[in-house]
Amino acid sequence: MPSSELSSVPFVPETAFGTWFLRTHTWEHHVLRVAINDLKRLIDAPLPDAPVIVDAGCGQGVSFRLLAEAFRPRRIVGVDFHAPSLTLAARAAHACREMLADIELLHGDCAQLPLPDASADIVFCHQTFHHLVEQERALAEFHRVLKPGGVLLFAESTDAYIKSWVIRLLFRHPMQVQKSADGYLDMIRRGGFSFGSHHVSLPYLWWSRATDFGLLERLGLYRPQPGKRRETLVNVAAVKAGEA
Repeated sequence: MPSSELSSVPFVPETAFGTWFLRTHTWEHHVLRVAINDLKRLIDAPLPDAPVIVDAGCGQGVSFRLLAEAFRPRRIVGVDFHAPSLTLAARAAHACREMLADIELLHGDCAQLPLPDASADIVFCHQTFHHLVEQERALAEFHRVLKPGGVLLFAESTDAYIKSWVIRLLFRHPMQVQKSADGYLDMIRRGGFSFGSHHVSLPYLWWSRATDFGLLERLGLYRPQPGKRRETLVNVAAVKAGEA
């Protein structure tokens, strides 16, 4: 993508704390690894033995090794708009070259992916959408680059989490586009993807409960039930509709 086009991409820069947090053990093992394991469990569509994965919003590339372990792909294409993160992603790609040699990094916008039509078996989008201003355009791009029957692995924090006081203090996000779990699921359906209830997970993890980080539950004082709580996370494995 030409630099003149990239310079006009609407985005909200991350805080220094946010950039640091994406390199922590908590992010890798309690956020990213847990999400990938959950998403893999939700897939029941057939996948090729060695899929091509697009990691949309790959950040610093912490996901590469985890995706390689989970799906044994022949290729991963990491796309991110933040150039400094891509520098770190290149190091991550080099570090796991013995597991997967073919990792390509592209500087680009999720709303205008620098990839051909029908070139991916899986689009992996983890904790990226709450950063994006042009969410519908990005979803249309995911649909475009997926092959017939391709799978979108989507894992996201909801507005209940992003708008909590702790997250607003430590991170920066475009607040006008944040959605509930149902809002994200409706958007994905409208975007040309199909999935059933068994392809959806609503994790309720300690780190996603920014009010008290699950302290009251650990003390046995409070245990909110599904349907009676504000969901903070939504995971879905959705298939490119009408072409499975």
